[in-house]
Amino acid sequence: MKRFSAGEMPYFDGHCDTISRCANRGDSLWANDGMLDLQRLTGFQKAAQVFAIFADWDKFPPGTLFYECCRQREVFVSELEKNRDIALPCRTGTEIRAANEAGRVAALLSIEGGELLGCDPGRLEIAAQWGVRLVNITWNHANYLSGSHRDEAARGLGPLGREFVRRANSLGILLDVSHLSDQGFWDLEQMAEQPIVASHSNARAVCPHSRNLTDDMFIVIRDSGGVAGLNFWLDFVGGLQHGRYSPSCGALYGAGRGENPGSWGRLGRLRRCCRRHEGGAGHPASLECPGRAGV
Repeated sequence: MKRFSAGEMPYFDGHCDTISRCANRGDSLWANDGMLDLQRLTGFQKAAQVFAIFADWDKFPPGTLFYECCRQREVFVSELEKNRDIALPCRTGTEIRAANEAGRVAALLSIEGGELLGCDPGRLEIAAQWGVRLVNITWNHANYLSGSHRDEAARGLGPLGREFVRRANSLGILLDVSHLSDQGFWDLEQMAEQPIVASHSNARAVCPHSRNLTDDMFIVIRDSGGVAGLNFWLDFVGGLQHGRYSPSCGALYGAGRGENPGSWGRLGRLRRCCRRHEGGAGHPASLECPGRAGV
């Protein structure tokens, strides 16, 4: 069977925080005043969206993040059930293709930060049962797994982090390096048995921010068979050069398209774009930024 590629469709977004918005504000996934909803996604002939479960642990009592993770997963399930004639939950490329052929949006689930699973490798089994295909090791806060790009940035994967990676490898869950410390990235590179994903990170050569990737990191992602997505939060962009920048490895090229910028924070009139690394030839995807919560 032909292997699925994000280049098969005009819209494939690897990250949005819309489910947490629905959970915390009571918004509808069908239509809301944020930057992404199913109504707008139906404007594309084919579309796939990865919806992230996200929560900032500073805003929750200790020991409660996993319960919040479960709550947001239930919102994801409930919202898709309400809109089953519009979107279908998907776990595989075959299911994404089938959803699109049926005229539905393909909806995938991710978790933004191992702390939402209590940094417990065993809970990856639960995530896999939910259909989660992508997990960020960290968000902006360091956790028991690793340092993040801005918190304990010199710290990589600890023993628990390495066990987390091994368990994810065994379950076929992809690990997302957006927000991860540089050392965590290189530790993961030594252990990864699955493609490495950076769902929303830019090029450090264009904008020297710790949330962005070096060209060497893009090479690793490309060679793993992984995916990178541009993040058009203005602090990480450094101008419009990202739309024309291609690392020497040929791992990233082009910019997203879109006309409805929304109004949250510093997102401006920019968009996020996923790219599939295919020997230097990027596949364009038109994407919308979901809001600032988990940038």
